[in-house]
Amino acid sequence: MRAAVGLSVLVLGAGGIGHAVVSELETGIGRVDPFKDMKNRPRAGGGMNLLLVGTDGRDTITREEREKYRLGGEPCHCTDTIMLIHLSADKQRASVVSLPRDSYAEIPAHTDRTTGEQHASHPVKLNAAYAEGGPTLTVRTVEHMTGVKIDHYLEVDFTSFMKTVDAVGGVEICTALPMKDTYSGLDLPAGSHELDGGQALQYVRARHVDGGSDLGRMQRQQKFVAALIEQVTSSGVLLNPVKFQQVSASVLGSVRADKGFGTKQMLALGSAMRGFSPSSSEFASVPVGNPSFPVKGIGATVRWDAAKAKKLFRALREDEPLAPAEPESAAGPEEPAAALVDVAPRKVRVQVYNGTSKDGLGRAVDEQLRGTGFATTGLPLNGERRDARRTVVTYDPRWDRSAQSLAAALPGSELEAVKGHGGTLSVTVGSDFTEVRRVRSGSREAGEFSTVRGDEVVCP
Repeated sequence: MRAAVGLSVLVLGAGGIGHAVVSELETGIGRVDPFKDMKNRPRAGGGMNLLLVGTDGRDTITREEREKYRLGGEPCHCTDTIMLIHLSADKQRASVVSLPRDSYAEIPAHTDRTTGEQHASHPVKLNAAYAEGGPTLTVRTVEHMTGVKIDHYLEVDFTSFMKTVDAVGGVEICTALPMKDTYSGLDLPAGSHELDGGQALQYVRARHVDGGSDLGRMQRQQKFVAALIEQVTSSGVLLNPVKFQQVSASVLGSVRADKGFGTKQMLALGSAMRGFSPSSSEFASVPVGNPSFPVKGIGATVRWDAAKAKKLFRALREDEPLAPAEPESAAGPEEPAAALVDVAPRKVRVQVYNGTSKDGLGRAVDEQLRGTGFATTGLPLNGERRDARRTVVTYDPRWDRSAQSLAAALPGSELEAVKGHGGTLSVTVGSDFTEVRRVRSGSREAGEFSTVRGDEVVCP
């Protein structure tokens, strides 16, 4: 996550500011040599691959911030977040693949950077590679697991994360359901929120708002990256030298990069990405076969789905998009943005009843709901009464999230819970009906690799 913030500032900024500022920026970046003495590396593919690593450093966070944002405990000196970013050869697409930090990994033979002890290849959680062998062992391990050759390495700790978010003016996040995590202190009602640096840190660190743990957290981090790109590219930060200097100053002290990632590379990459927007990016996580694979002496690890992961990384090597082609939209230029819901319309079964005396209204609503993506029966019926004033969604309490998605598509409708109603929701259309509003899911569901584009996860 922190690495992605660094990318937004260091790379996206390069195209709009110029050589002098970027040269000055480069002098403040710490340098590492993650490719030292590396042999038998994967073959290079099309495009460019960056390994973005966020470490758990927190040395400059104040005591008050530690208490307010629940940042207690000692750092593990390991990688908190790992993202593999592929920039296509035509510079039109960035593919972001999150690698779970608890992934089962077999790290190559190496010398422990702390003890000097020689280690044979052995199993670990992926984030432990950094603790044992720093950037070099991290790159070697990722290349070994993915078969993707890493061209550049960027590393950022999270001590400057809050200041960076504040410097760009905050980031807007939308949530379909309330999000509360007592561990991180996150407490957001459903809706749209402008997060400052502290709230953003709580959002990207939260692990207990759903059953997804780290896997759910990675999706939220990716959603935040998309929102950050939206903010950075639309707010004028990149074209304002003063603002850019403020933003870059927030991250300079914690950025480290390989020696080959200099002014020339930053300018070329920044120029290519100057026209980027959330729709230019796509986000995926490594397909998981077993999210809780036990390993003696290590504990539960995340075991990848070998076949699907191999296919995903082959697509990166061959410079192919991960997300499916975007369908052409029939929406007119003045049509309002789709409402964000928690359950995808295609997962909601609906029976429509006409509660009015207006002939054909039930069929019209059924067709409109189906056109929006809901799984209607296609056989609308007349209601028990034909003088209903309000449109009512009747549902079993066990399907309350589905009912909220359906109600969002019917502005002004009422919800009526009926135990034992079953999995098919009912809509009784009243005389107050005006329209069916388009909705879209805030959860990941698209594509072979569960890939989504940035414009699909930012606020509508």
